[in-house]
Amino acid sequence: MLPFYLNDQLIRTDQPAGSTLLDFVRYHQHLKGTKIGCREGDCGACTVLVGELAPDGTSVQYQSMTSCLTPLGNAQGKHVVTVEGINAARGTLTPVQQAIVQEGGSQCGFCTVGFVMSLTGHALSAKPTTPETALASIDGNICRCTGYKSLERATQHLQQQLQQRPASSPLAWLAEEGFVPKYFADMPAKLTALRSAATGGAEASEALRPGPGLDAAAAARAQILGGGTDLLVQRPEQVRAVPVELVYDQHSLRGIRREGDTIVLGAATTAQQLMESEVMLAALPELPRFLKLVSSTPIRQMGTVAGNFINASPIGDLTILFLALGAEVELENSAGQRRALPLAELYLDYKKLAKTADEQVTEIRFPAPQLADLFNFEKVSKRTHLDIASVNSAAWLRIEQGVIQAAHLSAGGVGPIPLLLRRTSAWLVGQPVSAETVQHALTLAQQEISPISDVRGTEHYKRLLLHQLLTAHFLPLLPELV
Repeated sequence: MLPFYLNDQLIRTDQPAGSTLLDFVRYHQHLKGTKIGCREGDCGACTVLVGELAPDGTSVQYQSMTSCLTPLGNAQGKHVVTVEGINAARGTLTPVQQAIVQEGGSQCGFCTVGFVMSLTGHALSAKPTTPETALASIDGNICRCTGYKSLERATQHLQQQLQQRPASSPLAWLAEEGFVPKYFADMPAKLTALRSAATGGAEASEALRPGPGLDAAAAARAQILGGGTDLLVQRPEQVRAVPVELVYDQHSLRGIRREGDTIVLGAATTAQQLMESEVMLAALPELPRFLKLVSSTPIRQMGTVAGNFINASPIGDLTILFLALGAEVELENSAGQRRALPLAELYLDYKKLAKTADEQVTEIRFPAPQLADLFNFEKVSKRTHLDIASVNSAAWLRIEQGVIQAAHLSAGGVGPIPLLLRRTSAWLVGQPVSAETVQHALTLAQQEISPISDVRGTEHYKRLLLHQLLTAHFLPLLPELV
């Protein structure tokens, strides 16, 4: 059985771990406030809060997630909150709901629940609230009626209210002010008891492996499932029907550390953890700006780095970013044998990987960039945020005394696989930083790509996009290229 708390009720279910949290909430628990929208993690109408017991066991850390892509198995041992779980008694509105009503932030109302849950998650966050972080909390929610200005005003109003939230014991203040019900105060103790009962004293993360009810033989045949942001878009019925090995909560596959001149991250590290990592920020100060182009806050909190790699999309944003960083992956098979493989050698053809079926990514490693290195990521999509790229590209350059000493250029959306532009990168080494060098590199890059016309653009358009994106990488060095 898979145990977790749904609002203030303890749930034990034998539903498949690979089914979606959205379907369980709506069809098995009959909580219809959480809406079915795109089923791709784009619209945010299905947003819920998922709370995990903090390492010290005294508090619960909540994150907004799109339940249409959240594997039910990832709820194990956690506190899942739907809009029904925050509604006040006697039909009164919470401050979040009241702010949206006051500013006219709801018209058809279909998206409203998602905004309410995202803003409630912001209120529960232990991080200081600012106008920027408040707005960022709803970057995964789409409203097709209001034009957003009313919702932005509601968010600003809420942020001003949260200025009064005390740094110590914020949950008690939030409950007193009506942001959440008082039962939230009991959740740390309840989740602690649930964890102890489930693990029998073992590490909680390892108790989840390989998934509820799987023996060793079933685990060997299981579908590896992380945050669900790719697999539950592409083939949700298949994932529901097969055994799954849940890796999202395995601590052995999490974490970011520096070992000398190398940065190492666990395969199940999420994009949000990349964004918040002091190790990553020290090496790549602009990383938050890049990752905001990758996805919304809920998707960053769900999607894993290795999942993006193994999905093998030719336009996988994280894949393109790490190709330029010169990353390699560590693969482990069912016998426990490990081998390292450069990320650029993982891709053989469209969706075809240089790995066996039983090999799983366990770690990702890349050389730590030096402070003087240039690193940049660019992306063009129909929407600036929360959209799949038409073309994306990343660049890492090491320059000394005006001469390029090392270079990695990557490009997505211009071939059947995520591309490391090997010939262009190799030619750049030893070249002076000049407009002529850039122009020749642009010509070489066009010879390395093979884009096709599809719904995201014609072949000619994609070639033009890559030309522009590669040029953008050099603008900090050569502003006259504009």
